[in-house]
Amino acid sequence: MDVLERLGRPAAVTALDGEDAVYVVGGAVRDVLLGRQPHELDFVVEGDAVAVARRAAERLGGSVTVHDRFGTATVTAPETVFDLAGARRERYERPGALPDVELGAPLADDLARRDFTVNAIALHLADGELMSYPGAREDLEAGRLRVLHDGSFRDDPTRLLRLARYVARLGFEAEARTDELAGAAVAGGAVDTVTGSRLGAELRLLLREPQPEALLALERHGLGRALLGPGFHVDPEIVRRAMALTPPDGRADLAALATTGLDSGRLDDLAFPAHERDTVAAPIPDPRDRMSDAELWRALRGARPESVAVAGARGADEAARRWLADVRHRRLAITGHDLVAAGLEGPAVGAGLVAATEAMLEGRATTREDQLAAALPPSI
Repeated sequence: MDVLERLGRPAAVTALDGEDAVYVVGGAVRDVLLGRQPHELDFVVEGDAVAVARRAAERLGGSVTVHDRFGTATVTAPETVFDLAGARRERYERPGALPDVELGAPLADDLARRDFTVNAIALHLADGELMSYPGAREDLEAGRLRVLHDGSFRDDPTRLLRLARYVARLGFEAEARTDELAGAAVAGGAVDTVTGSRLGAELRLLLREPQPEALLALERHGLGRALLGPGFHVDPEIVRRAMALTPPDGRADLAALATTGLDSGRLDDLAFPAHERDTVAAPIPDPRDRMSDAELWRALRGARPESVAVAGARGADEAARRWLADVRHRRLAITGHDLVAAGLEGPAVGAGLVAATEAMLEGRATTREDQLAAALPPSI
């Protein structure tokens, strides 16, 4: 079966039938050649991408949004949404800057601007022909990650994080010269030339990759320390345990990051969303495995599930499991409304609920009446 057949006939591909200048590029082609399922399709047009997008939208009964500055167009239809980009050349005015784009380039030039050779392979939709940057197919077969030129990491240091992502996702290794260039870029302060928001976006993508492999890849050449502070260190077993302990209502990727000893203040510089930053930066509690249910409640109430998972991974496994799976889910048979109706008000309501919860967890108040009695002062 050839590559075009393996790609299948999703709606986007069907809508582009008869378009001779359209190619699928990058990760989708790489993944199909590796026998993997591509997550999304990236299309490049040799020529006018907007005109191709309008014809595709008409076939699908959809609409087109044009992004003139970038030479791209988004097709939105009931069955699918996809982008078409015009083939381009890129030039970097200074290290770490966004590239200046020149549209109207041939496909070969578009492939030459990409991050790694394994992503510089294109599939011609019209006939299934493969076009690739020199050595790309050989690198793919050998499991090598190779940059396309010596200035690649200097031009765009976010490629350092992408290198770590692909090491984890694909199980590939950096080719020797690429590894040398990565080390030189980190040592030369390349990450300081890029905006924090761009680095943060790449780091958040890296957290979605297989762990602890992706975080371990950040330790290479001190990249993790350059991004997240001198305390950054990855213990793979603790990462695995923290992720395994994180419940469905938590974020295992953020728990993994929270194990690394990072300087959480760096997350502001990296433009992490407030909730994600606060989750990673939350204090790690210190429960003990032999604590009673009531003691666990006093020690862990208000703690984020990710923080408890990290505490469990660092030694309090039984306590963390008991809290996350059982104790935190126990609920009183009474509410604050019951205490207000009984005559309490203000802070006394909260104090009453605390007293009732402790009594419930200690086994002294199993019924609604017992809990109400535990919550109310003797004078009421």
